[in-house]
Amino acid sequence: MTASAETALRAFGWHASFAAHLAALADPSLEPARVIIRQKNRYTLTDGEREWDAEISGRIHYAARTAGDYPAVGDWVAIRKRPAEGTATIHTILTRRSCFTRRNPGEREEEQIVAANIDVVFLVDAFDAGVNVRRLERYLVLASQGGARPVIVLNKADLDPDADEVVDEVRVTIPGIPVVVTSAKKRSGLAAILEHLPAGETAALLGPSGAGKSTIANALLGEERFVTGDVREGDRRGRHTTSHRELVQLPSGGLLIDTPGMREIQLWDADEGVEETFEDIEELALQCRFTDCRHAGEPGCAIAAAIERGELDPGRLANFEKMLRERAYQERRTDKAAQLREKERWKKIMKDFKKGKGQSDKYK
Repeated sequence: MTASAETALRAFGWHASFAAHLAALADPSLEPARVIIRQKNRYTLTDGEREWDAEISGRIHYAARTAGDYPAVGDWVAIRKRPAEGTATIHTILTRRSCFTRRNPGEREEEQIVAANIDVVFLVDAFDAGVNVRRLERYLVLASQGGARPVIVLNKADLDPDADEVVDEVRVTIPGIPVVVTSAKKRSGLAAILEHLPAGETAALLGPSGAGKSTIANALLGEERFVTGDVREGDRRGRHTTSHRELVQLPSGGLLIDTPGMREIQLWDADEGVEETFEDIEELALQCRFTDCRHAGEPGCAIAAAIERGELDPGRLANFEKMLRERAYQERRTDKAAQLREKERWKKIMKDFKKGKGQSDKYK
């Protein structure tokens, strides 16, 4: 790889860990690229110098057990290029440094990757629909589990005369997380967002429809790249205007992934995320008189005392307990679903074997 090519890759977030994985493949015909758009089974990639239309190899498709085994926006991949056609085939997903995931909102019990290899997650909510602290806590769980540093972005500050009070409430209720206040349509607060996104790092914009994620992305880009839409007057909910995920490079040098709004935020493998997001409650629980305290009126309960002193929001405790129950339920369902997927995988292998396919060229 030439020095100029490596410099171009670094501008898109290339890291030594990806280089090590690529080198370990020991195949000089494979080159690195990053997924910037995914639309169903088609991908658009960049090698830092040009874009490539790509598809996955049959081997990746054959080996995939869940949706999480396919490339996602933000992934670094090893590809074999066809320069004359401007196309490429994706042969390997390089090991992810971080991954923002949730449970697939459909009926299938599997992981859905929202964005990969992100350094910072901007959790966006809007004043006009009423900032939902409990929803922000759920996003924080997912962000913490994914390994990215979270930043809360409260948008449309110009539409709420009591915005300062709401901001204070968020900062008290969710301690320790940076809060940025913006009005994207008026181009205010953008510099504060960029302070959290150095050149070469990647951020994802996450939040409900209508929060103004695409408007923020356009403002940071300095152009109307992403489609925006109005919210409904009745409930101030937004319409889904972003239909796919896309990674773009900002004039500042930072990288940004805009994502569709999420109506469902279901946890997936969120053990560490719950503990980190609700660390204050975890620490209080250690001070309870009894180690098996359920925080339901037992004597010497430190959590009950904190609520009585006004130091802990009871709604925050209720949300924490709700997510613990959801996590336990999810773990039970995931174990069962994994067994069913493994059974289906072997049925497929045996079916192909009987047809005489085996490990044919189709899967190389």
